[in-house]
Amino acid sequence: MDPLRDFYKYLSRRQFFGAGVSTALGLAALSELRAADETSKQLPGLAHHPPKAKHVIYMHMVGGPPQMDLFDYKPKMLEWYDKDLPDSIRKGQRLTTMTSGQARFPIAPSKYKFAQHGQCGMWLSELLPYTAKMVDDLCFIRSMHTEAINHEPAITNIQTGNQVTGRPCLGAWASYGLGSLNKNLPTFVVLVARSTNQEQVQAISARLWQSGYLPGEHAGVPFRSTGDPILFINNPPGVSSVTRRKTLDGLKALNEMNYKLVGDPETHTRIQQYEMAYRMQASVPELVDLKREPESTFKLYGDEAKKPGTFANTVLLARKLVERGVRFVQIYHNNWDTHGNVAGRLPSQCKDVDQACWALVQDLKQKGLFNETLLIWGGEFGRTIYSQGGLSKTNYGRDHHPRCFTMWLAGGGIKGGTIYGETDEFSYNIVKDPVHIRDFHATILHLLGFDHRRFTFRYQGLDQRLTGVEPAEVIQALLA
Repeated sequence: MDPLRDFYKYLSRRQFFGAGVSTALGLAALSELRAADETSKQLPGLAHHPPKAKHVIYMHMVGGPPQMDLFDYKPKMLEWYDKDLPDSIRKGQRLTTMTSGQARFPIAPSKYKFAQHGQCGMWLSELLPYTAKMVDDLCFIRSMHTEAINHEPAITNIQTGNQVTGRPCLGAWASYGLGSLNKNLPTFVVLVARSTNQEQVQAISARLWQSGYLPGEHAGVPFRSTGDPILFINNPPGVSSVTRRKTLDGLKALNEMNYKLVGDPETHTRIQQYEMAYRMQASVPELVDLKREPESTFKLYGDEAKKPGTFANTVLLARKLVERGVRFVQIYHNNWDTHGNVAGRLPSQCKDVDQACWALVQDLKQKGLFNETLLIWGGEFGRTIYSQGGLSKTNYGRDHHPRCFTMWLAGGGIKGGTIYGETDEFSYNIVKDPVHIRDFHATILHLLGFDHRRFTFRYQGLDQRLTGVEPAEVIQALLA
């Protein structure tokens, strides 16, 4: 963040004119104030057009699911088993250091069977039997692409629109633009699911759900699956609610004095967050308690939903959150980085998420929330058709591949039963309807009611936006 600009953004007129001459900032500071005033006119809840989606549940599969083993059916690859990837397909594209030194790039056809499903005729892997039952509710984008080839920049890019850390993530933008529907819960909540297989878990941290240069209250609030749902939400031993309230009142008074004196935006955030934490003491324990859920819920999601921290438990909690007005729920499910042992890892990964995702869609429909909740499922990039390391017809590994991968969307404003984009027979290059991450973000913002070109925040003298300065288009074919 830019402390100087934010100082003047929150400065009152009395504070400014009282200090402007002595600090020798004069007209330069006044221009900053005017810029901040223009930004402040963009109040939360004032979208550019009527939104199709009021909530978002974004399920990020950390590591990059192999598209050709799940969604991008390539039967011709059976004829190419153990043959080298042609140079005419690779076209000199960058490889990671994990496979760039290989003597060969042998083709590894998917070992899993595929079949067509639904009226849309989407081909799906046998690993996703529940997803197969709802293909006409989903929109599959098979032509996603990015420039990032390693996890850290790739996850950062798809979450924040930039490979460099420090920018606001999609959830923070949604919080900033839409505001809250429930004063007793955060606008943006983060849930980290625990995968059954722990063979190769990628590191993730709060950098992915930070607010960047947006005001601090728009950062994601992580809920934990063990212990207190939120750190320090409960009173310490021996401290009553009355004492806690008096303590917070005292802190609030001190913070307000400091805020009136210097207009520090972080003080402004601190005041709001302390009060939110107090209100959550009553709302969060009830929210995460699943004992009141009927048995029919667990028949829908499966018994895994009863176990805190599982993906099924996490998406059930996500439904409860949006039902109570939370705008954006970010879910992370790890261990999709299948450099080796696809046969040993991918089935358990799919079992973790398949029924749970299907159940979430059915549950949202039953609650009347499906049409106003945008669901997003996918990773940060795809995988290579050639094998990393040893290859057999029963097992293989796949390296990172940013040139094409598959994601699916559903719910709020999305045209179900859509299959968009096409790759070559190697699932290596896009041959029809490419969708860059910038287009993906522009489309999501459009569904939330925002023109991505006008949805900005002034920072360091520039009108910053999620989609950056390069061209980005809303993909109209995905919209209902």
